[in-house]
Amino acid sequence: MPAPRTGPPRTGPRTGSRTAPALIPRPTQLTMTAGEFVLDGRTGIRAGRGAEPAAALLRTHLAPATGLPLPLAPDGRVVLALDPQLTGLGAEGYGLTVGTDAVLLRAGRPAGLLHGIQTLRQLLPPAALSGTPAPGAHWSLPCVQITDVPRFPWRGAMLDVARHFLPVAFLRRFVDLLALHKLNVLHLHLTDDQGWRMPVAAYPRLTEVGGLPHGGAYTRAELAALVAHAADRGVTVVPEIEMPGHVRAALAAYPHLGNRPSRRLDVWRQWGVCENVLGVHDEVLDFCRTVLDDVLDVFPSRHVHIGGEECPTTEWHASPAARLRAEQEGIGGPEALHGWFMGRIGAHLHERGRQPLGWTETGVDLPSSFTAMMWRDEAHALAAARRGQHVIMAPYRSTYLDYPQSADAGEPPGQPGAVVDLRAVYATEPAPAHWEAEAADRVLGTQAQLWTEYVTTAEHAEYLAFPRLCALADTAWSGGGDWTGFSARLHHHRARLGALGVPSRPPTTTPSERKSR
Repeated sequence: MPAPRTGPPRTGPRTGSRTAPALIPRPTQLTMTAGEFVLDGRTGIRAGRGAEPAAALLRTHLAPATGLPLPLAPDGRVVLALDPQLTGLGAEGYGLTVGTDAVLLRAGRPAGLLHGIQTLRQLLPPAALSGTPAPGAHWSLPCVQITDVPRFPWRGAMLDVARHFLPVAFLRRFVDLLALHKLNVLHLHLTDDQGWRMPVAAYPRLTEVGGLPHGGAYTRAELAALVAHAADRGVTVVPEIEMPGHVRAALAAYPHLGNRPSRRLDVWRQWGVCENVLGVHDEVLDFCRTVLDDVLDVFPSRHVHIGGEECPTTEWHASPAARLRAEQEGIGGPEALHGWFMGRIGAHLHERGRQPLGWTETGVDLPSSFTAMMWRDEAHALAAARRGQHVIMAPYRSTYLDYPQSADAGEPPGQPGAVVDLRAVYATEPAPAHWEAEAADRVLGTQAQLWTEYVTTAEHAEYLAFPRLCALADTAWSGGGDWTGFSARLHHHRARLGALGVPSRPPTTTPSERKSR
């Protein structure tokens, strides 16, 4: 499990007399010095032991626009060094010195070098981020000294590919965009009432039936390649398999997993909360374990998300088998079956060496062994932290990116009832100041959510994500608290997003049905 908050106090960039580069997220400490370092065809990379992946990443990103070979060379002037004795930089921090004659990037762990590579990319002219060759361009880095350590170890974005399928090529691009902003978790919402996107060998109908509406399904090879692509960039892909609610797609494929085995259901084509939930008989538990074992084979992440939210108990109250299960387990009635179910599945993940993660509705509804992801109310996160649980903050009022960015008439359709603008996202505080220190120290970090009931294209998803994810990245890494400074840096950063082809205007979309989440 990642450690709680790390790094020195937030002192802000130190820029000397020159204008600091507009980096997002803001570095912990930054000092400008005179001059620039020029990259040209003679520039080589000297990569120490363990730094070779970072060197490969730098070449991969810079080659399309710059055409520079940046070969590995024993006398290379771009030096990448991995030094485990640099413990003050933690698991993800790095130190960067750019002089007129050389560049030195150091870190104690590989992730730190990967984050430093993203800083180097942002220090270059925005055209360096483009995939379009720019022969004859002047590629240079301003001379700086940077020490940079993230405030929180969990800085993520959830992407819902269950409601509307998004192609794997977009997922790879989305990972690249997360990594550029030092966001290190892609939470992949793979199953729901409206779709099942991951194949399970023992249950082929999950994708044959559950993968049909709103898109399709991924292959295991595609998902494994995505995991590797993300790892090369310092991003962990955390899978989510919903249970015991939000499972209508699974029940359409295998009705016997429900509470009325003779009933035939279709994959749900509505949004909101469906009352159909898994049964609680032994075969259902075996199904969930088998599914999760396949998931664990593809996703090596420490955390595995098993949903848990919005689980109506209507069917359990009406089911003699469910009422009998509650009586046999001595848990007081069907209402308590949710906690019992999550506990059984969570224990399976623990046995496999993984950490169960779930959405909390109240702060006390998940087993205490779970990491709790708060989405409704800050008080729920505080309650979970006081129980001793690690907490990830995902408040819908400031991190749900399916809400419109503004009230402008030109905004594409989204979740009605509110606007989540850039400033609201930036104001997200993962560890509120009024919490006691022990509870605040249990906050792993924060993430944004992009539900896709209203999102049918990759272009639309990207438009909703950026620049709001820029704001979350700044808050999660740097600590926020400087809206004016962030706004000024974002003004310059938009040129980078433009070079990457991130849409800055609303795409043309068609309205879809309202969701209640």
